[in-house]
Amino acid sequence: MNWQGLMRIVPVLPLLVGLLLAAASLTPSLIPCGTFFQGVLAGASMAMGHMLTQFVLALWRSLEIPVLRGRWAVAAHVLVAVPVLATLFFCIAHARGWQNGLRERMGLPELEVANTLQTAVIALAVFLVLYVIGLLIQGLFNLLRRRLARHIPVRSANVLGLLLCAILVLIVTRDGMVNAGLRMADSSYAAAQYLTHPETPPPAEPWQPGSSKSLISWDLMGRPGRNFVLNGPSAQAIAAFNGRPAKEPLRIYVGLAQDSDPQVRAGLALQEMQRVGAFERKVLVVSSPTGTGWMDPASYDALEYMHDGDVATVAVQYSYLQSPLALIFETDSGLDQAEALMRLVYEHWAAMPDNRRPRLYMHGISLGSWSSMHAFNVFQMMNEPIDGALWAGPPFPSTLWNQANAAREAGSPFVLPAVDDGRVIRYSSQYAKPLRSGRAWGRMRVLFMQYASDPIVFYSPTALWREPVWMREAKAPDVSPELSFTPIVTQLQLTVDLLRSTSTPPGYGHNYHVRDYIDAWSAVTEPEGWDGSAAERLKAHCGHGELVGCENGS
Repeated sequence: MNWQGLMRIVPVLPLLVGLLLAAASLTPSLIPCGTFFQGVLAGASMAMGHMLTQFVLALWRSLEIPVLRGRWAVAAHVLVAVPVLATLFFCIAHARGWQNGLRERMGLPELEVANTLQTAVIALAVFLVLYVIGLLIQGLFNLLRRRLARHIPVRSANVLGLLLCAILVLIVTRDGMVNAGLRMADSSYAAAQYLTHPETPPPAEPWQPGSSKSLISWDLMGRPGRNFVLNGPSAQAIAAFNGRPAKEPLRIYVGLAQDSDPQVRAGLALQEMQRVGAFERKVLVVSSPTGTGWMDPASYDALEYMHDGDVATVAVQYSYLQSPLALIFETDSGLDQAEALMRLVYEHWAAMPDNRRPRLYMHGISLGSWSSMHAFNVFQMMNEPIDGALWAGPPFPSTLWNQANAAREAGSPFVLPAVDDGRVIRYSSQYAKPLRSGRAWGRMRVLFMQYASDPIVFYSPTALWREPVWMREAKAPDVSPELSFTPIVTQLQLTVDLLRSTSTPPGYGHNYHVRDYIDAWSAVTEPEGWDGSAAERLKAHCGHGELVGCENGS
C-alpha cells in the first residue's frame, strides 16, 4: 500500500495535530501531575486535537475548497510531521524535569522515573475511548440526517440532524449519566456524613450544640459539624498557651439533615446563638462551610487562640458534595443558605446597642468563601458596616472577587492586586502578608487570601482559546516558570488541576496553611496585646501539631 492509500485510511493531519496537543499537555500546570493524570491529559488533548482537525477538514471539503493531492499532499504531511514529532520528543524528554521543578517548589519528592511508557499507554487508552465515543456520535448524526433527507432537502437534513444529535447527546450526558453520577455521589457523601465512632457521645456541656439542652440535633449534625463542635481548643489549652485566663470558644453548627429549608436552618442557628450567648462574645464570625460542610480547623483554632477563646462562630451546612461538584451542580444551595444566615444574624446584631455588639466578621474557604461573599449585602450594611471579612481561596466565579480584581490599580499583579490603596480590600498569600504595605487599613477590613498555585481561584473558562491574565505576568514562587499557554490544552490542564487542587502540601494549591491564617486573622481582627512575636510563637505552636493534623475536605 502506498502513502496516498494509507492517508485515505488513516487521516494523517488530524493525528499530527492530536500529537502536537498531547506534547503540549506534558508541560507543567499549577498542580504537580503524576503518571496517571499526565496520561489522561495527553489522551484527552490528543482526542480534542484530532476531533477539531477532522471538523475543520470536513468543513473545508463541504465548502469545496481545493485540497492538495498526490505527491504534494505527501510532501505537505511530511513537512508538518517533522516539527510535530520533534516537539513531541522534546516534551517527552523534558516532562520529568518540568514536573520535578514544580514539585521542588512545593516541597515534594522528585519523580525518580519518567514512566514514559505508562503515560503513553494511558494516553492511548483514553484517546481510543474518546475516539470510539466520537465514532458513535458521528454514527448517530449520519443516521439522523439520512432519515431526515428522505423528507427534506439534504442541507436542511444535515443542519437539523446535527441539532438533534447535539440535543440527544446533551440529554444523555447531562440528564442521564451526569445526574445519575451526581445522585450517587450525593448519597455516598450523605452516608459518610453519618459515619462517627460509636464511642463519641453528644457533648455533655449544655452550652455546646448537640447537647441535651441544645436546639440542634447531634444525630443530624453530620460528621463535619460534629468534628467542628468537638475538636476546637479548650479554654484550658488556650490559657496555658497565652498565660492568661481564657473562655471556652463557642462553635454553633447546623447540619443539612436538620431541615430541608435553608431559612429554617438559619433560624435555628440564630436561636442556638442566643441560647449559648454568642452575641455576648468579643468576636463573632459568620462562616460558610465548604461543599461537604467541612470547617478548616487551621483557621478557627488560630483565631480562638488569638482572642483568648472569646470567639463565637456560627455555620450552617448546605451540601454534601465536594466543593468542585457543589460549585457546578448545587450553586444556589450555598448562596441561599449563606444569605439566609447572614441576614438573620446581621439584623439581630444591628439592633443591639453599639457598646454591646461583638465585632462581626464573615469568613469562608473555597465554596464557603463564594457563598459568604454572596451574603455580603453592601446596601444593607452601608450604615452599620461589619468589622471585616476573611475569604480564603475564593472560587473564580465569585462576583465580588471579580469586581475587586476589575478595580485593581494599574501595574499591580492579577494574583495579588492593589485596590484603592488597600483602604478596604487587600490580598495576601504565603509570600505576601496583609500588612506588607505599611499603610493604614480602614474601618472595615476585607482580605482575600489566595495562593497563585490555586486553580480554584485562577481557573479561567476562557482559557480554551485565550491566555489568562495571570499567565502573562511574572510567575509567583509557587508557580513553574515553564508554565505556558496552549489553546485547548491549557483549559484541560486547569480542569484537571481544579479536581486535584487539594493534593498539594499545606501552603500550596487549594490547601491553606495555618501560618497564613494566623497572619490573615491577626491583620483583620487586630487581637489585643498581639504582636509579631506572639504570631511567631503561635506558628511554632501550630507547627508542632497542636492545631494541625486535619484533613483538607473542601
